Amino acid sequence: MKGKLILENGMEFEGKCFGYLEESFGEVVFNTGMTGYQEILTDPSYYGQIVVMTYPLIGNYGINYDDIQSESAKVKGFIVRELCDQPSNWRNEMSLNAYLKEEKIIGIQGIDTRYLTKLIRNSGTMKGVIVTEENTDTESIKEHFKKNPVEDAVKKVTRKDTLKISGQGKNVTVIDLGVKTNIVNSFKERNCSVTVMPALSTIDEIMNTKPDCLFLSNGPGDPKDLTEVIETVKGIIGKIPVTGICLGHQIIALACGADTEKMKYGHRGSNHPVKNMFTEKVTITSQNHGYVVKNDTIPDGFEVTHINMNDFTVEGIRNMDKKLMSVQFHPEACPGPHESSYIFDDFLSIV
Repeated sequence: MKGKLILENGMEFEGKCFGYLEESFGEVVFNTGMTGYQEILTDPSYYGQIVVMTYPLIGNYGINYDDIQSESAKVKGFIVRELCDQPSNWRNEMSLNAYLKEEKIIGIQGIDTRYLTKLIRNSGTMKGVIVTEENTDTESIKEHFKKNPVEDAVKKVTRKDTLKISGQGKNVTVIDLGVKTNIVNSFKERNCSVTVMPALSTIDEIMNTKPDCLFLSNGPGDPKDLTEVIETVKGIIGKIPVTGICLGHQIIALACGADTEKMKYGHRGSNHPVKNMFTEKVTITSQNHGYVVKNDTIPDGFEVTHINMNDFTVEGIRNMDKKLMSVQFHPEACPGPHESSYIFDDFLSIV
């Protein structure tokens, strides 16, 4: 079915819709990964967003349920240059088109994703609506643009109950701000006992799990909106080691007095070079974030551990006296390279 992507600046891109054929509204962002689309679709950090894949052919290895990163797809829409109708891979369980239908996510193909990506790079992320040719009510589309597509995003993706996973090693309590499956698996692989808790858990609830370390996960939205979580982290710092990834990294920084800001178009992809400031080694990392910790606001006592080699933004901080450590990138590598998996060992080394 024919359809359109309509941006808040008035631009329209015509294409062919696939997946679940019902209009959807979200923040339009791009991802530069060549593979990993099913991990991207199920990453809770993408809640409220319509994702543009810059690689031109998507869907060629289909979908398998082993690699999904949460219980359902979290994106609001999916944009590709060309959809593969006949996937081929020994692990394939269904086509991308069939999966999006099952998850009630609309996709659109056949638009100029190269031009759209350049537009976002120049103008910044913007709101957009994917509509089918049967639904092009101009007034209803304009109403969408008055909304915030990622409002209360963490509350909508966090778990509602506590999950406990037994292990023989350290007891890691994870605050689920939108945690990915492979982050939990990375601690399990290190024989940790893992307790995964809702985002708004209280200090007493967290400390009752007797954690050796508190870990703050990745997740969607503006970190400054999570005032309750920030206050909780403030109350725990100094009592036990605290670590985090992505949104968790930003929450730790805010709790310690640093500031964050929204990036023009963010870092989303599995090919971002990051330098370790102590080893001077550069690794290729997986990233997905639209906010960043401002370097000139990081308080005394903290060290910048990693920087992005594309734009020199902060990718990691630590304070060994307070036993704090966090990174902006995704060392769990789903999707992405495994070069930075050592970060989980670094996290556990401060316990």
